Amino acid sequence: IQARSIPWDCADWQAFAHADRTTSILESLAENRGKTLYCGIDQSDTFTKAETWEAGKDRNERDDTVYFGERGQFRGFIAAQEGYLTEGESGVTGVSRDRIFEFPREERRTKRVKRFDVGTDAEQFPINQEASCDEVLGLICSPYGGETGWIADSNTGERRGRALRVGESVWNTYWIVDWKTNIRHTVNAQGEREAVRGTSPLNADWWQGQAEIAATAACRARGARYAAGSADFGPGHDGNQPGVSDRAHYTGPGLGWFNAKRRNQANTADKFKARQSRTWTATCKKVIRRTRK
Repeated sequence: IQARSIPWDCADWQAFAHADRTTSILESLAENRGKTLYCGIDQSDTFTKAETWEAGKDRNERDDTVYFGERGQFRGFIAAQEGYLTEGESGVTGVSRDRIFEFPREERRTKRVKRFDVGTDAEQFPINQEASCDEVLGLICSPYGGETGWIADSNTGERRGRALRVGESVWNTYWIVDWKTNIRHTVNAQGEREAVRGTSPLNADWWQGQAEIAATAACRARGARYAAGSADFGPGHDGNQPGVSDRAHYTGPGLGWFNAKRRNQANTADKFKARQSRTWTATCKKVIRRTRK
């Protein structure tokens, strides 16, 4: 611990008056840091070396204790002061008087906020794999929608499964959903949008909430906290990506559909259900605390 240069001006030094002798010593040490030992012991003989050591030894820095007094704070003695007060029985001797009479600097606690981004790791969890919904840095996914009846044609079955997920009940026509506006349209044979069929219950607010839940878990797993307001979601996959059904183009780009089916015992038909996914990003923040002298 390095010493500080503090003039030993004892003109205004005065012991803290208290009925308890130990309290009087500790309060004086706390209020007059830097010149206390010199003014209180060598100059005025207010306190003896022995009683000063006895009062403060239990608050030595090595015990990591602090005296929080009415007049200030006291953190025990440095090794040179111990040697001085105990006549060499504790601490070290043979150092300069500056080191003996100076008190150590108070440790300062500083903190730094580290920020880093998290989100869907497309390389580790390809967005065309349904399993990525269950990973910490995977996609955010909706629950599955209702299950269809037994359907032999996969094209029809997947379309009806998707329709059930977004609340559509008219199955005898194609439809498309704009993921940014969440508006559902019917689509003609040429793939052109026609009548508006309402909005998907999986709206922007719902996906935003899921992104925040995923971000909170991902940040916590890294010993950090989610930076409020930083989460956002993006589009899901579409039919142009490997591993996705070629029928997915009926849903429109960026809707991230996953389809599941259950085969009947006769092996002639399936029941279908569907869920949606989105990519997401967010920022975590971690407070790093350090002790500086």
